[in-house]
Amino acid sequence: MPKRPKVIVVMPAYNAAKTVERTYADIPKGWVDEVILVDDVSKDDTVEVARRLPIKVVVHRENKGYGGNQKTCYTEALISGAEVVVMLHPDYQYDSRLIPQMVSPILDGHADFVMGSRIIGEGALKGGMPWWKFVANRCLTLVENIILNRKFSDLHTGFRAYSRRLLMDVPYVKNSDDFVFDSQMIAQANFRGYVTTEVPIPTRYFAEASSVNFKTSAIYGVKTLWVMGQLALQKAGLRRYAWLESRLEDVIGKDVKARIFRKTPLRAPGKR
Repeated sequence: MPKRPKVIVVMPAYNAAKTVERTYADIPKGWVDEVILVDDVSKDDTVEVARRLPIKVVVHRENKGYGGNQKTCYTEALISGAEVVVMLHPDYQYDSRLIPQMVSPILDGHADFVMGSRIIGEGALKGGMPWWKFVANRCLTLVENIILNRKFSDLHTGFRAYSRRLLMDVPYVKNSDDFVFDSQMIAQANFRGYVTTEVPIPTRYFAEASSVNFKTSAIYGVKTLWVMGQLALQKAGLRRYAWLESRLEDVIGKDVKARIFRKTPLRAPGKR
């Protein structure tokens, strides 16, 4: 019987001491080979709590931001030989028990990129999403779908899964270090034609779960429109952007490159 591709969960952490144990405890046994938590200079006991768990803990010496944290997450996962990488926030906002649903489309060869949608299913508002976030999500997703030429329901989810093939191709290290990193990953996958799909996930908003304020959300929204504008110009052949057309192999450091590209990538589905 062929061995299942290696699945690694990465957790970009910041002040998650109260929730990281619960998040880890809900990960289904037998589905994940390794968990890597990257701490972005938390002000609480996140690192101490995480080190009590059977996971790998990487600690930044200085705060690199949400996007910068993900860059470390994916690089560490690729070095560790991940063939499927699940990005899971350790704040317990997303349900770890749904990892099988998140990775199955990639393992089955149907997709390279899976997003957990809070809009499909029971609904985000029922799960506690603030109404203004729901409205902003719907409006922004509508505009993005026009440029992407797709019909996604939720393009602002923090629960995602990627194939090794995609991560070894897109130049994620050239992306922003802030929240718009997520939008850039979507644009890069779309530009390169990777098969992307969604699975329904519940929404959980509570006191300990991280949530950005209105100002940060507004800035993120404007930057996301900027990202989509650049994607539209690149597609039309009017402009060229390195963060869209470069390859990871050409922009990553030599030492890291040698450690990543010696691994054999997962055979994944063809591009659209």
